[in-house]
Formats: sequence, structure tokens, C-alpha cells
Amino acid sequence: MEELQDHLSDKARHDYDLVQAALEGDENAFARLLARYKDAIFFMLLKMVNNKSDAEDLTLEAFGKAFKNLHQYSPNYAFSTWLFKIASNNCIDFLRKRKGITVNIEATPDNNEGETPVKLRSGDPDPEERLIRKQKAILMRKVVRKLKPRYQTLVEYRYFREMSYEEIAVELKLPLGTVKAQLFRAREMLFKLIETTEMGDKE
Repeated sequence: MEELQDHLSDKARHDYDLVQAALEGDENAFARLLARYKDAIFFMLLKMVNNKSDAEDLTLEAFGKAFKNLHQYSPNYAFSTWLFKIASNNCIDFLRKRKGITVNIEATPDNNEGETPVKLRSGDPDPEERLIRKQKAILMRKVVRKLKPRYQTLVEYRYFREMSYEEIAVELKLPLGTVKAQLFRAREMLFKLIETTEMGDKE
């Protein structure tokens, strides 16, 4: 990780410590980062898509992408700024794929704490980055494994393999409505699990 910048707020510095801990394999740090920002991310996305189910889905997708690329985060700006940018960009991509849907520009923040918007770094990962990415995937799966088996499969297909609802329905030979309903339930269970982990970490 790069050197911590002096201009960051106390909150951003605490986030930086959590990011470092998460990169080192601390499962509680992973859960605390999600618990810290999931509500704010969800409500931002809800304003953009005006659909609770889509907003919940996009919230988990945003965190999944953030944690998958956590090694790319730079302390030149707050973690929250980086996370909100990932979430808003992912949501804009989602909306662009839906014919006739327009983006609520006012709901997409340029930043969260006054910093300049940022982008993920490009380029192929070096061996160290590939190792870190593999470690993050293992860490995320530790949380997912606490779900019931049928929900584990749905989360694996949707968030790790990035399959569409339709592709999952075909793969599992389930009605599309069943897939959506069970994924909705899986999201609820995952959020509750993370909240429980967060509460246990505070005790």
C-alpha cells in the first residue's frame, strides 16, 4: 500500500487501517467496511434506479468489485470516494443496458468527501496483485460459506461468475422468478450475517 496522505480525515484514516487489515486477511475488517458504507451506497443507488431490489443487488455488486480490486486503492483519496465512484459507475453501466432507462445525474456524487473523482487503475495485474486478488476471493468466500448451500450457489453464480439472472435460471433449471426471489433472500441473509459479524467484533 502507498503512504497515507496527511490531508485525509480521521474517518478516512480509519478506513485506510481497515483496508490494510482486510488486505492482510482480516475477515472482520472486510465486514466492518461493508457495514460502514452499505446503507449510504444502497440509498444512493436507490435514488438512481428507483427500485429496491435492483439497488440491493447493485450494492452487493459494488462491494464485490471494490473488494476484488482492493489492492488498487490508493490513499491519495478517501476509501469512501473510491467506493462511491465504483458504485455509481457500476450503476450507470447497469442503467445503460436497460433500454429506455435514464440516469439520475443528481444522485451520482462526484465525490464523497470533496476529493477529485477517481478511476480503477488499468493494466494487467502483476504476480503480487494476482496473489492479493486470490486472497480477497478466499476471504469473501469465507463469508459466503456461512450461508445455506442453495444461497451459496446463487451468490457464487451472480457475484463471483457475474452471470445474469437468465443464465442462472438456465444453469440451475429454475424459473426466472424463483432465481430472483432466492437471490433477494440471499442478499438479506448476507447483510444480516455481516451485521452480526460487525456487532461481534465490537463486543
